[in-house]
Amino acid sequence: MTLHVTNTLTGDLEPFEPQDPENVLLYYCGLTVSDPPHLGHARSWVHVDVMHRWLEHLGYDVRHVENFTDVNEKIVARVGEDDLGDSESAVARTYIDRTISDMRSLNLLRAEVYPRVSEHVPEIVDLVETLVEKDYAYESNGSVYFDVTRFEDYGKLSNQDLDEIESQGEPDERSEKRHPADFALWKAGGVDPDAVEEHRHEGVSGDPPAGLTWDSPWGEGRPGWHIECSAMSMTHLGETLDIHVGGRDLVFPHHENEIAQSEAATDAQFANYWLHCELFQMDDEKMSSSLGNFVTVSEAVDAWGTNALRTFLTAGSYNSKQLYSDETISEARERWDRLERAYDAAVDAVDSPDAATKVADTSLRTAVDDARDAFEAAMNDDFNTREAQSALLEVATAINRHLDAAAADEHDDGYDYVGLRRAVETLEEYGEILGLAFDGQTTGSAALAGDVVELVLDVREQERERGNYERADELRDELEALGVEVQDTDDGASYRLETDE
Repeated sequence: MTLHVTNTLTGDLEPFEPQDPENVLLYYCGLTVSDPPHLGHARSWVHVDVMHRWLEHLGYDVRHVENFTDVNEKIVARVGEDDLGDSESAVARTYIDRTISDMRSLNLLRAEVYPRVSEHVPEIVDLVETLVEKDYAYESNGSVYFDVTRFEDYGKLSNQDLDEIESQGEPDERSEKRHPADFALWKAGGVDPDAVEEHRHEGVSGDPPAGLTWDSPWGEGRPGWHIECSAMSMTHLGETLDIHVGGRDLVFPHHENEIAQSEAATDAQFANYWLHCELFQMDDEKMSSSLGNFVTVSEAVDAWGTNALRTFLTAGSYNSKQLYSDETISEARERWDRLERAYDAAVDAVDSPDAATKVADTSLRTAVDDARDAFEAAMNDDFNTREAQSALLEVATAINRHLDAAAADEHDDGYDYVGLRRAVETLEEYGEILGLAFDGQTTGSAALAGDVVELVLDVREQERERGNYERADELRDELEALGVEVQDTDDGASYRLETDE
């Protein structure tokens, strides 16, 4: 089967064909580090991570680059606030540190490199100079603007007509530009104080800092937002990317402008496939830092653990809208619990003396093979994680059916070792594609909760061995009151952390 992806540039589902049959150049528009990362960021991160993992599964060497925007008026607005730092670079460093920590907690594969804007100002200046020399850009009062009328294909990504595009940039730029839709490549001076004030949090006072500036052929200034990604991606991946990924809200103007300035400078196609992650909905609005309606990544990981969170985030495909609610989180936690229980039960069975060489459960083996085919087909169909996750749940169902039949003495000779081993390997192999870890390891307070429950269950078992059954029952009742369902079996007690309401 061939991987097909939905290309925003054409609007079509297309077979994926990288420039090099062995390598994929993947760029993701990363985070502006002015706030703690939230679930909206995590959703895109996880889906890009799944793309990376699946491409590697298909045999490609993936060169994955993701930037940090560490030069921005939103960052300047946080200077001096809550011990975040006393300069633009200090605030950016604080949030980059938090962002990397959150990335690790989500079990993301590391990118090849995480370029920062502040590291690539020389490349940005060189790119702007090229555009000026080729008459695609012009200087005005120390700033440099891209002339959208000079780029014949402007609007091809967002399908907009140039005459209908509204003015871009800050109000003070209008008198400097030839066309309202022209956009800044280089801005003279420091950050506009009005822009800083717009993003300052309540209670912060004092004169707004100017932010970082650099020398350029046009005078002291700062790079424009759009030129940054072009310079960073081309520095590390070359003039033409295979896949450029970003949020749906970046199609215009950010990605449209990336195409214009990059292709004007190089005379080469900037990216062959544009993939856009749909927005994360919360109360009928997108989840965003600016709206203040967000759950941070660290809060989510602490509350639910990495596996349950990734199950939630991959329950919808990257290009479908997803709703955050207590109900959708609860459903995801139940799905992960179902997968984990089936996996643990299968491991116990396949490693037990009752796992037999000559027992063959045809329905189990067929169900696992069908699920593998379904998973492959789903992932090759535009990274359809929703259907891929459903395929893993079918494996869980097949495991439970087989074990239930064995428990009912329908398989007198024991378990189907070969079939169960195939099921375990399938959950491990394909679960890893979705970033799920069936090894008992998790992150956040969910892991700590498990350790505490195990300790209480050990104490309860000691009480039972001493004949203190009343006290043992009290411990079970206290655990269940805390949302821990305890089940006593011939092999000892097991437990389940119930989902929060």
